[in-house]
Amino acid sequence: MHDPDDAVWARILTTVIDESHLVAAERLTETVDRAVRPAGVGVEVLMVDLAQRALHVVLVDAPGAAIPVEGTTGGRAYQLTEIVVGGDHEGERVLWLPLLDGTERVGVLRVALDDGVVDGAVLRRRLWALAGLVGHLLMTKLGQSTWLQQLRARAMSPASELLWQQLAPRTLATDRVVISALLEPALEVAGDAYDYAVGDAIDLAIFDGVGHDLMAGVSTAVAVTAIRNARRDGVRDLAAQAERADALLEHYDRPGRFVTAALGRLDVVTGELTYLLAGHPPPLLLRGGHMVKELTLPPRLPLGVTAPAVTYEDIVGHEQLEPGDRVLFYTDGVTEARDGHGRFFGEQRLIDMAERAEQDQLSAPETLRRLAAAVMAHQNERLQDDATLLVLDWASDHHPRLFPSLPDHG
Repeated sequence: MHDPDDAVWARILTTVIDESHLVAAERLTETVDRAVRPAGVGVEVLMVDLAQRALHVVLVDAPGAAIPVEGTTGGRAYQLTEIVVGGDHEGERVLWLPLLDGTERVGVLRVALDDGVVDGAVLRRRLWALAGLVGHLLMTKLGQSTWLQQLRARAMSPASELLWQQLAPRTLATDRVVISALLEPALEVAGDAYDYAVGDAIDLAIFDGVGHDLMAGVSTAVAVTAIRNARRDGVRDLAAQAERADALLEHYDRPGRFVTAALGRLDVVTGELTYLLAGHPPPLLLRGGHMVKELTLPPRLPLGVTAPAVTYEDIVGHEQLEPGDRVLFYTDGVTEARDGHGRFFGEQRLIDMAERAEQDQLSAPETLRRLAAAVMAHQNERLQDDATLLVLDWASDHHPRLFPSLPDHG
């Protein structure tokens, strides 16, 4: 049977798309809210800040309006990427929907239902389609709007600004792989970075430049650029990619500067992971919710340091992953984070939290958000070094965790 509201929702989506071409970022909430009113709902767009601590209302007439990610209904929708029910006042009927740009979490959509509007499967699927459109629009406007960039990240350091401009989205997924990464402190990160590229194989990397200043960011940016350039030239050999980075850093960077890195390449069909450690901590392999091994091998010297001649077999490792495996890459700013008594956060605490997150079936991005929050709390919210995490999930059922569990239409 034809749903009589189909035409109304078709007009809503058409209106949002048509008006989005010219609308300023600060008027996005007004535009979407006006479009959906014929369906008996009202909406408010909230964008998460770069540190994933607060959700800010995308409305120029509501300066400073925000809700915490922790301990709120809207924050729960963001954390779990689920549609959550909960109004701010008694009798208010509100749905909170996660906003995604692809699989990157970018905020939430607050939807208030008028009297007589039925909260059912059909409405939720329509709102989810609207949320998908709004998530894409929000991130499109971000690159064009200083106001939106300030809302997302105030008081960012120049080094952090440099590196964030280099980075891929924090989360990407296909039906066979999930990749998620996170940097802390988000507004002051100086020398850490991550990178990945998706094709027949997954190329990924995590970097840690020596130092805590703008020049550390420059060194890391040069290393990221060298690795990307090598890949795009068709260089698949990880050792050869590292040599490209050595050459570029030695030519353009200051003496004494170097970058540690872990490079990886995953065959998405077979699950074979090839990896190289350039003075970097070994990744952790989790299987069935438990850490089964460190991916260790004799590391070569950091990128930018002239390395003695070695054979490929000496510095490149191979690991056969099983469906559902998770590989966790990290920088030493995670494990070497110290509390007020000088105690390290430590590898075992990292392993314990990663195992618990997997057993609780948390998504990769939420796992990393909670890990980073624990590291920050361990140091009383002030890291002495950048802390970066990257997760790789292979051939598993993990990608549905990135989306709401929607009811059938029936």
